[in-house]
Parts: sequence; structure tokens; C-alpha cells
Amino acid sequence: MNFQIAMLLGQDGMTNGAIYALLALSILLVFTVTRILLIPQGEFVTYGALTMATLQSGHPTALVWLLLGLTLIDCALDVWGAARSSQAFRFPTRIVFKLGYAGLLAVLINTLPLAELPMAVQALLTLALVVPLGPQIYRLVFQPIASASSLVLLIVSIAVHVSMVGIALLLFGPEGARTQPFSEAGLELGPVTFNSQTLWVLAVSLGLIVGLYLFFERTLYGKALRATAVNRMGARLMGISPTLAGKSTFLLAALIGTLSGILIAPITTLYFDSGFVISLKGFVGAIIGGLVSYPVAALGALAVGLIEAFSMFWASTYKEIIVFTLIIPFLLWRSFTSRHVEEEE
Repeated sequence: MNFQIAMLLGQDGMTNGAIYALLALSILLVFTVTRILLIPQGEFVTYGALTMATLQSGHPTALVWLLLGLTLIDCALDVWGAARSSQAFRFPTRIVFKLGYAGLLAVLINTLPLAELPMAVQALLTLALVVPLGPQIYRLVFQPIASASSLVLLIVSIAVHVSMVGIALLLFGPEGARTQPFSEAGLELGPVTFNSQTLWVLAVSLGLIVGLYLFFERTLYGKALRATAVNRMGARLMGISPTLAGKSTFLLAALIGTLSGILIAPITTLYFDSGFVISLKGFVGAIIGGLVSYPVAALGALAVGLIEAFSMFWASTYKEIIVFTLIIPFLLWRSFTSRHVEEEE
């Protein structure tokens, strides 16, 4: 291995590691706030990538009908809850907004010349279609069992993952897809050329991490989520809604996953079931952080990307084994250094 090959592998590892770091942060955020281990996080990545590819091909995506169907169920539950709690006058505006949003997207997707739109508009449409699925999944699946044990939440999370993989097969088909690169330009630094997509991934990932830091440090909602992550019962006693916290974390997780899919779609071909392995590598980073520390989780995910890249050169057949074996020493270390704490009621 010479210097140029090492730099190319490092570039590839940094690109993948940045995506894994984003997924690790979102998995950690959802877990600390809601106790839900978000197994289907990777599905937001594949939904984002495949939706973007569908729009670029000029075909209306069937995902909009899934969004509309979930919105109808969500609104029906709102009406039912309002009727039972005699608060019907508080809900019509929200219901009209939800139905109007889904209906407008259905009209736009089926009338606009999708293939001729600028790439930025296609990306915004992809975000508008996929990101709302996060809060809807929490509302329909996890909110009714929010007080269940961690084991029950894990089982339900696995069931949601399996369901989303099956739905992706129906919506996008078994063929893989890759989108057009954002730019053909590159940056030359000595003997190494950084392609534009790598720079986009690193820049957007860094921007998202800084944005999340500012959100949690400077905004009221961010501080409320931090309080919920530190002490769920105390946050509830202080008037912070666990329902709002759950929907907000799922919204952020869906946003991060969808953006990650849009970013990596020009680099690698993604299939309907590619998300599981991607999210597992983000989960390895979260485990390295002990499912507690955000900076350590991000650094761990970055290390996962670099180790994966160099493993492809030295032992490509065993690269997945090498990556997933990383969690064993950290799990052993956690088991020997942590005390068992009874789950909070």
C-alpha cells in the first residue's frame, strides 16, 4: 500500500464514517429520549435514496400514497381522541393542515415534470415525502406503548423494520438505484483528488452536527429534549410532554436518515433492504459511545468507516466481520464497569 492508495481509502472511510456518525447520533438521540432502539433508522436512508432516484427518473413515487394513507389514519385517531376527551374544538386546524400537506404533495408529485426539476428541488421533495413518516410511525406504533418495557419496544421496533423493508420492496421494486452526483467538480490536494460528493457529505454532515449542537444548546425545544434524555420522569413532572419529545426525536431521526440517503445515493447503489446493514454500522458507533455519549459515538462511527475502508483493501471478504466484531470489547468493558439499574417506571 502506497501513500496515494492510503489517502483514497482514508477519503472513502471518512465519507462512510460521516454518514455512520449521523446515524449513530440519531439512534442515540431516540434511545436516550424514548428508550426505543430505532432498528428501522436505516430504512429512512434507503427511502430517501430510492425516492430521490425515482424522482430523477421522472416517475411519480408511490411513497406519496403511503404518506397520505398514514395521514388519514393519524387524523382519524386525532378525531377519535378528541371525541373521547371532549376537546374537539382544538383539533380541526391540525387535521386540515395534515390533510392539506399530504394532498398538496400528491398533486405536486403527479403533475410536476420531476426529471426536469433542479436537483435541489428534487431533494426538497424527497425530504417532504420521507421525513413526515418519522413522527407518524411514532404516533401510530410507539406512542400507544410508550410506557412498555424496553424489550417490548425493541420487539416492536424490529417489527417496524421488517414492515418497512417489505413496503420498500412494493414501492421501489427489487432493483437497486443510484442518483446523479451533485457536481462533477473535484478538489486536488497534492496527489489526492477529492470528488465533489465526498466534500458534500463531509460538509453537510459537519453542518448537521453543528446544527444539532446549536439546537440542543440554544433552543427551548432542544433543551426540553436534553432534559427528557437526562431524566424522563423529572422532565414529565416539569411539564415536558413525552409525546412531543417522542415525535420530535423521530422527526430528527427521519431528517438525518433521509439526508444521509440523499448524500450517499450518488456514491453507492442502494437496494430496498440496504438500510439494515448501514444502520447497524451506525449502531456500532452508538455502542462505542455507550449509548450515552454523543461525541464518543460520532468518533466511534468515524472509526468504523475508516476501519471498514482499510479492511476492504486488506481483507475484503471479512470486512463486515471485522467491523461488527468491534462491539465485542466495548460490550465486555461496559458489562464489567456498569452497575445494573432497575428500569424507570
